[in-house]
Amino acid sequence: MPTRRVAVVGASGNVGTALLRHLVADPEFSDLLGISRRAPHGPPYESADWREIDITAAGVDQVVESIAQAVSGYDAVVHLVWAIQPNTRRDVIRQTNVEGTRRVLEAAALAGVPHVVVASSVAAYSPSPGPELRDESHPTHGIRTSHYSVDKAAQERLLAEFASDHPEISVASMRTSLVFQADAGAEVARLFVGPLAPLGPLLSGRLPVVSLPLGLRLQATHADDIAGAYAAVLRAGASGPFNVAAEPVIDGNDLAGMLGSGRLVEIPSRAIRPLLHLAWRARLVAADPGWLDMAMNAPVMDTTRIRELGWRETRSAQEATLDVVAGMRSRTGTGSPALRPGDRMLDDGDLRKR
Repeated sequence: MPTRRVAVVGASGNVGTALLRHLVADPEFSDLLGISRRAPHGPPYESADWREIDITAAGVDQVVESIAQAVSGYDAVVHLVWAIQPNTRRDVIRQTNVEGTRRVLEAAALAGVPHVVVASSVAAYSPSPGPELRDESHPTHGIRTSHYSVDKAAQERLLAEFASDHPEISVASMRTSLVFQADAGAEVARLFVGPLAPLGPLLSGRLPVVSLPLGLRLQATHADDIAGAYAAVLRAGASGPFNVAAEPVIDGNDLAGMLGSGRLVEIPSRAIRPLLHLAWRARLVAADPGWLDMAMNAPVMDTTRIRELGWRETRSAQEATLDVVAGMRSRTGTGSPALRPGDRMLDDGDLRKR
């Protein structure tokens, strides 16, 4: 069987780094291409060829042409670029998230690439705060108070339109849970917490009491397992949406046990939200209140469809969470511009990598 040539746009980020590690070790894949604003160095990045392209640069036609030339002859394009910061500049992150996706899709069509796999998220889904499992048919209108969710919903509409206009191209949407790994610890701390929080003591595992929003539950998956899901979709040439999340669902008691003594104090999210808003406006934390709204309203995903492709997680949701907590505590990173500890917090363009 011939090996598959894969181009990864945003290959230096959290998912991209794990995906390169996975594809390098899989004999079904070869001739890997990474595309990012700045090429990273060292393993696993040295296993790919690199093209430095800013997908949000001025000149739409020129950018699309540059991407198309880079991915021409490849069997698949994986699009991972996404902006989370600066969340005070809605225009900037929308340009990256929605317009950037549009440009990559147009480039793939121009180059005649037969398979496109795009990073979506549980955030694309409409609110479903209960415990019911939701499969890929659940509406994707997003959560209106979360810029991340609104853009993911817009991206899903863009993918549906593109798939309809280009039936010759298999288009897959990866609706993933939270994606964790120790190497992303510095990035997660930078994007969501900020530089001031004493993460060492807070994440030491010795907190006597852990305070969390009432009713919080979440799904988490290790980045290496997310990479395995992407590889399964690439091998199958599969199309359509795929929910991806490891078992089990994590609740407040689970988090209290991971972060401290196991004693949990739950606080209604409506009481937390104004405090988070003030802290964000004062730049004491990096996460805006929309992240709280999304955490409390995102559905619990049914992962039957991705498992039908043979995907299985190798680490539990708790193991994935503990891995990133360890990375956050030490602010661990890699040689990638997106992940290394020393990059700036809010305005570095290479934070636009998943």
